[in-house]
Formats: sequence, C-alpha cells, structure tokens
Amino acid sequence: MIDDDEAVRFDWRRGGAAALGLVAALVLVVMVFAVKFANDARERALNAERHAYEVALVVRNVSSNVSRAEAALARFVLDEDVKTSGNIYSSDWQLAGFQINQLKALERSSPEQQARVAQLEQLYSRRGNELAVAARAALAKQGDTGISYFYAAASTGTGRALDDKLEEIIRAERQSLRGRIEQSQFFADQADQLTTYLSILGVLVGIGAIFLGVVAVQALRQNAQARRQAESEAERAEQLEQAVRDRTQELWEANQALKAEAAEREAAEAQLRQVQKMEAVGQLTGGIAHDFNNMLAVVVGGIDLALRRLNGPRREVMMHLNNAMEGATRAAALTRRLLSFARSEPLLPERVDPADLINGMSDLLDRTLGERIRIDVDVTRGAWPTYVDPHQLENAIVNLAVNARDAMDGEGQMRIATENVAMAASQVGDIRAGEYVKISVTDTGCGMAPDIIERAFEPFFTTKPVGKGTGLGLSQIFGFAHESGGEVGIESQIGRGTTVSIYLPRTEAVAPVRLHAAHRGDTTDIHVPGARILLVEDDPRVRSATVGALEDLDYEPVDCAGGAEAIALFNSQSFDLVITDVIMPEMSGPELIRYLKSTSPRDFAVLFVTGYVGEGESDDLRGYELLRKPFTVGALASAVAAALARNSEPPRAAAKG
Repeated sequence: MIDDDEAVRFDWRRGGAAALGLVAALVLVVMVFAVKFANDARERALNAERHAYEVALVVRNVSSNVSRAEAALARFVLDEDVKTSGNIYSSDWQLAGFQINQLKALERSSPEQQARVAQLEQLYSRRGNELAVAARAALAKQGDTGISYFYAAASTGTGRALDDKLEEIIRAERQSLRGRIEQSQFFADQADQLTTYLSILGVLVGIGAIFLGVVAVQALRQNAQARRQAESEAERAEQLEQAVRDRTQELWEANQALKAEAAEREAAEAQLRQVQKMEAVGQLTGGIAHDFNNMLAVVVGGIDLALRRLNGPRREVMMHLNNAMEGATRAAALTRRLLSFARSEPLLPERVDPADLINGMSDLLDRTLGERIRIDVDVTRGAWPTYVDPHQLENAIVNLAVNARDAMDGEGQMRIATENVAMAASQVGDIRAGEYVKISVTDTGCGMAPDIIERAFEPFFTTKPVGKGTGLGLSQIFGFAHESGGEVGIESQIGRGTTVSIYLPRTEAVAPVRLHAAHRGDTTDIHVPGARILLVEDDPRVRSATVGALEDLDYEPVDCAGGAEAIALFNSQSFDLVITDVIMPEMSGPELIRYLKSTSPRDFAVLFVTGYVGEGESDDLRGYELLRKPFTVGALASAVAAALARNSEPPRAAAKG
C-alpha cells in the first residue's frame, strides 16, 4: 500500500509537475505571444514615427523650394537674367511640385491628410499660374510689366494660403506623432514588464525557466536591434543635418558669386556707358563735319576758280587767296579728323606691309619731329600684313609720333616697333581673339596718370596748352583702329614714359595697290571735253560751285537738287556720267544709283561726292569712284576722268545745237 501510495503520490507529483510544467508552458507561450505582440506594436509605432519625420521633412522642403522659387522670380523680373535667376525659379518650382507628389504618396493611408494634400495641390497650381504671368513677361523682356505682375501675384493671398496649408499638414503630423510616441512608449514598457515576468518564471520553473530564458534572450536581441535601428536613424538624421549645412554653405557661396557677378556687371555697365558716350560724341562730330564740309566745298571751289581766272601781277590779292586756300585746307584736315573719329569717313583698305610703310616714313618723321628727337625703328621683315587704309595708318603713326615728341618737350629718344601677337578676347579693350600685328610708339617723356589714360580717347580732351593741340589725335586713332577691326592700348608710368600700341588684324587677302582718284595730284587738269554730266547735289552753293568747275573743265553739266528730279532728267536726256552726293533728303545717292542702274538699259559712269558717310552706306560705295569734300578743281577733274575711264563705254560727245 505504501508503494501504491508512494506511486500515487509519485504520480501526483509527476502529474502536478506535468500540470505545473503545462501551466508554465502555457504561461510561457502566452507570455511569448504577448512579448511578440508588444514588439510588433512597438515596431509599428516606430515606423509611424519615421513616417511622421519623413512627412515633416518633405513639407519643409516644399516650403523652402517655393520660397526660393519666388525669390529667384523676383530677381528674374528685376534683372531679366535668363541664365541665372530664371533657371533657378523654374527648377525650384518644379522640384516643389515633385515633392508635393511625394507628400501625396506618403499620406495615402490617411484620408484626412490626403484631403489636405489635395487642397495643397490646388493652391500650388493656382500660385504657379499667378507667378507664370510675371515669368513670361520677364522672359519677353517687357520691362516693368513683369514687376507689376509679380507684385500683383504677391497681393492675392494664395502664397499665404499655401504656407498655411503646409503648416496645417505639419501640425496634424505632429499631433499624430505625439500619439504614436506615447503608444510606442506604452508597448515598450509592456515588453519590458513581460520580459521581467519571464525572468522570474524562469527562476521558479526549470525547463520553463530555460525556455523563458531563450525567449528573454530573443527579446533582448530584438531590443538591441531596435537600438541599432534607433542609432541608424540618429546617424541618418545627423547626415541629413550635414547635408543641410553643406547646402546652406553652397547657397552662401552661390550668393557670394552672385555678388561678384553683380560687381563685374556694374563695371561692365560703366565701361558700356563710357563707350556709348564716345559713340554719341562721335555721331555729333560726324554731323558737324558734314555741314562744315559743305561750307568748305563752297570756299575751296570758289577760291580755286578765282585763282584760275586771276591774271596779272596782283600779288597782294594772290597772297590773300593763297592764305585763304591754306586755311580752308587746314580746316578740311580738321574735319577729316572729326570724320575719322566718328567712324564716318569710308576707309580705302588694301594689303599693307607695316615694315615697308614705317621704313618709307623716315623722311616724313624726320621733317615732322625735328633733329632733337632720336628715332629708333625696330621693325622686322616678318611682320604680318594687315588690310587697312595706308593713308589713315600713316596719319595715325604721325599723330603718335607728334604726341611722343610733345611729351618729351621736343627732345629725347623715341622707339617705333612692330610685333606679331596672338590676342585673347578682351585682352586689350574690346579686342576679339585672333592674330594681330602690333605697332607701338614709345617715348621717354613725362608719362600719363591713370585718370588721364581713362580720358585719352575722348574727343577734344588734351593736356597740351591752348593752341598746341586739338584733342582729336588719339580720338582719330581710336576710330581708325576700331573701324579696321583692331584696338588701341596705352601703357604709361609717371616720369618714365608712355607706349601707345595699335593692334591691327592679320590678313591673308591680296588686294591690288591702286591710288584712289581722290588722293591723286590735283595740279594737272585731266578731263574729257564734251562729256555730258548729271550733277545731283542738295546744297545749292555746293551745286553752283561744282557746276562752275565742270564748265571750266569743258564738260556739259546739268544740275538738280534731289533724286526725283534726277530720275526725270535722266529719263529725258542722255548722260555719260552721274555725279551725286551720298547723303540727301528723301533719296540717298546710293539709292538713286541703284534705281537708275536697275531701270535704265544704258550704261553710265558714277562718281560719289561726300563729306559724311554713315556706316550703312560704305558697302554701297564700293566699286565706284569717290570724291571727298572739300575738293579743288584739279581733284574734281581727276575724279571725273577716273570715273569715265572706269566705265566700259567711251564717253559720248554732246549733241551740238
């Protein structure tokens, strides 16, 4: 019985232990599932926290990009700089739209937030339409219209509503985030408590305790993983903060670059204003020279006719007439300088070897500068050729030599040199990149201060005493160099001297060397008697003097004052030569010749006469003889003979009777 009792007792113990083990196992299972549930809930809470952080980050990025886009548009409508502000506005605004789409995807599980995002999309679209009006106006360079549209967009309230909606979305996320944080903390506490219970049960129950220990270890591992994930999120947040700091630094550097560009732009604008001032003065001097040359044409023509018709020993009258002729000739040289500076006098370019030209000027320079100036000429036979007007180049070199002599008070060492150079764009002034021949004139004089160098090319600006200079020498060189495709540079040191360099482009062109009719000697009358000439000149005094000169040369001139009258005369009579002024009211000389050439089957010679030629007219004069006002009878005779000789048909004799 004892054995049976003991067996029963043993069985009871075993059953009790089994029951206890079963209960413990059940408790362990329940607790394991409870721990797993708590961990899953905590994981969901952590995911919800990360989701809230991502939503907040995207909302802040949308707000930041919208603000930068509007700021860039403000700069764009103010300065209309398409390459900087306009591109920044477009890219930032499009990036904000892309981020709103990201926000919409993030909030797809929240109906309330989806509704707010939909309202945000509508406000974004409405704001984009308002700003697009100002952007299109600025892109079309409509001036203050873009600014007006921009201020009108700022006053609609849409931008404020957009910002408020973004803040509303962030507030909702923050409220949800607080609940999720509390839920996460609750489940974390529950998991910790259940783990404690498992530890106690593991001490009381052997096998159950071991199993509970395994579960506890697993729970610890999950906690460690959660901590690692939290640390990873912290590291990610730190990287994000670093990225924000880097972006802020980039924006600061970009702002500094914009400030530097603004400073450079201000300097360029100042330089542009200087060039515009020079061009305005050039246009003014060109117009003055035009009227002045018309007057000089009358003076020179009348005096020359009087000289031809005076006979006898009237030496005193001849002396006064010769003095008047000399004064008129000097005045004509002055207007030639005005026209050259104004870039209004047509150049007669040809291939020029700088070395040959400078070597051929030695006698002229010696006579001009005097014996007290020692000239050192350093030119090489390998100097590149250039395509310029040789007479204008000679005048430029003589002007530089005279300025150098005056800077040395008439005594010192002067150096004239040539050099082949390759220039980068804007290396000197507004020069274009390419190969140039550099002609330099260096003196050992007093030098020039920086403020004097800055004004050196201004017309009528001179540091010489009254009566010693006109202030047009360097201005003439400036106009000649620019019209020839080159540039002028000045290097100077106070007390050591000055070097003025003319940069002329290298050429491979081969042009025939031909002495222009207007530059030929005017002492011998070359004419074809009896040729019929149509003279078109709007100034009655110039027309009268020219008719008298042509009659004195045995031609038969018919004169008129304008293009319409000239067309009527040309259609009713036969002419061997048409002499026309270039600039006339209603119809210019080139327009008249084009019309006559296109409507008349007859061939005829053409001679243009001008005291002023605009830039648009120069190409129309090529291929024809050109006579510059003022001119003498001899120059007129040479020009008429050259024009008739250029024509393929021999001049027809006039019908008598």
